[in-house]
Amino acid sequence: MDSLTIAGKAYASRLLIGTGKYKDFDETRRAVEASGAEIVTVAIRRTNIGQNAGEPSLLDALPPSKYTYLPNTAGCYTADDAVRTLRLARELLDGHELVKLEVLGDPKTLFPNMMETLKAAETLVQENFKVMVYCSDDPILAKRLEEIGCVAVMPLASLIGSGMGILNPWSLQLILENAKVPVIVDAGVGTASDAAIAMELGCDGVLMNTAVAAAKNPVLMAQAMKKAVEAGREAYLAGRIPKKLYAATPSSPTAGIIGKAA
Repeated sequence: MDSLTIAGKAYASRLLIGTGKYKDFDETRRAVEASGAEIVTVAIRRTNIGQNAGEPSLLDALPPSKYTYLPNTAGCYTADDAVRTLRLARELLDGHELVKLEVLGDPKTLFPNMMETLKAAETLVQENFKVMVYCSDDPILAKRLEEIGCVAVMPLASLIGSGMGILNPWSLQLILENAKVPVIVDAGVGTASDAAIAMELGCDGVLMNTAVAAAKNPVLMAQAMKKAVEAGREAYLAGRIPKKLYAATPSSPTAGIIGKAA
């Protein structure tokens, strides 16, 4: 089976999906089910997973026995805040170690602050967290995060929530060529073709939230994203033909054509 392996665990789906921005937990559940995703991200600062007693909990809609939770540090702007948030997540989820680190640079663009990200990654790895890390598409910094000990690097395709798709495929290819851990596109996917392109480039997976949650029909979009990720992966494995200005070679054999001299 062509599975995605992260921190030693294999997953059949290469689509990771966020749980925020839906109208309610029921819509979240239906979208996640339609996506086929096995890893779901949850913003600890914005979503109740038990820290608010008496309120509806995401754990009821998406039971941890069925899904791998990926707590993230959305809304954190310093390494200290990110580390503190993930320590809380580990406590709430009974020692859960797989986490998504993101340290943002400013509230307008949500571009990652890479200096703070590197600082937080070092601390979290030392504390035995298994860190998947949102980062810029800088191949040098992506490699440094791998060297620190992150279990996956997650370069942005474009700004979070922008729906602009992959703006710099060349940088992604440089990251892919050098990485020995999974490379998962995170942020900027807008529609199914964006997800397919990421997978055709050779990315190991795609993480998205807004593209599904903010769609007019989130459940249908989740279903489309599932198919796109699968098709893109199959196309990558199949090996596309090279691009050229025109086809000088016919697609059918010419030998034995009537009227053609041997």
